[in-house]
Amino acid sequence: MDKWLDNPWFLKALALLLAFLLFLSVSSTDPGKPGDVNVPSDENSETIADVPVKSYYDTENLVVSGVPKTVDITIEGPKNIVQQARALRDFEVFVDLTKEGMGNHQVQLQIKDISEKLEVTIDPSYITVSIQERVTKEYKVNADYNTSMIQDGYIAGTASVEPSNVKITGAKDIIDTISYVKANVTLNDNLSENLTREAGVLVLDKDMNKLNVTVEPETVEVTIPVKPSSKDVPIDIITKGEPPEGVTIESITSNVKEATIMANPDVLKGISKVRVEVDVSNVTEDTEVTLPVIISNGVVSVSPETAKLSIKVEKQEEKKVTNIPITIEGQSEDYEVEFLNPENGRSSVTVTGQAESVESLDESDFKFLIDVSGLEEGEHTVDIQSSAPKDVEWKPSIEQANISITKKEEETQAE
Repeated sequence: MDKWLDNPWFLKALALLLAFLLFLSVSSTDPGKPGDVNVPSDENSETIADVPVKSYYDTENLVVSGVPKTVDITIEGPKNIVQQARALRDFEVFVDLTKEGMGNHQVQLQIKDISEKLEVTIDPSYITVSIQERVTKEYKVNADYNTSMIQDGYIAGTASVEPSNVKITGAKDIIDTISYVKANVTLNDNLSENLTREAGVLVLDKDMNKLNVTVEPETVEVTIPVKPSSKDVPIDIITKGEPPEGVTIESITSNVKEATIMANPDVLKGISKVRVEVDVSNVTEDTEVTLPVIISNGVVSVSPETAKLSIKVEKQEEKKVTNIPITIEGQSEDYEVEFLNPENGRSSVTVTGQAESVESLDESDFKFLIDVSGLEEGEHTVDIQSSAPKDVEWKPSIEQANISITKKEEETQAE
């Protein structure tokens, strides 16, 4: 025996044997390896929620629907292994569709990379999936926004979308139901200028339900042009009141002939002009006034807001023209006509008008006459017919004449 102990090879072999026995002793206490024996451990059960589900299929040519994004699993087994699986989550729940054809299928969810010591329950364990042909089509994107957000007096033009078309990929039967492809833009209230904003693309069916498809790109840039809703209309000058006595308004002119009004299009259609109202009841001489331009209900703004009016007046002068002879027409040679009133057969008028027109008037500018045709002998009251210049106002002192018609004496006739 001493010789063996002195032999280095014997000592090496002995050390190796002891190491191997120690290794077997340690490995027999590892509960995670096959062949574990007599290792006391508490049993435990845990539910792990929201475990992702992975699908295996031909992603280039097929589209699968019906696979849940996540499932819940319940694991039962030794407490330490359950806790380790819950903490690491280094397993995978999946569905293998590589051997399935197109159509609807009921398939079982599976799990891998988890300890064989654990009993696993997947909820749900079976799912119904639809496998269809993968289709990609290009669609035009239309901008969608709330026009009530546009400020009153402004209108939005046709929105532009960049890029104008997107590629949509999905199952063929879903692609066939696409009715609307929209970029929904959220606007701030009272928008009054051009707006450019990114918006997500929505793919909808005819009932406005969102469809489960892939869009490339997912967002687009929408530009909404906003401009004033306006037009030019004439300015109408309206006079109020009557000028003072002896004053005539010759003209009223404005420094602006038109104004630009802003309103919603339906309001603009019904407006053909704006107005300025000027009170002439206190105007006695040439003057200038600045007055507001008055707009109709619904008009948001007007430019200019005021107008300068130049008012030209003419002061009137009154004059009495006398000694105007009254001419007799239709007088018979056998009768004489005598004026009873006015006794001298002359009348007068009161004339009102512009000074330069009135000052030069005399009796020759007026004509008075009476017509005695068919009148018999005796006293008569006849209307005085009169005429005068047109650029003045005038009033005769009398409108009727009293006359006497008598037959001439025979001797006078003989003479």
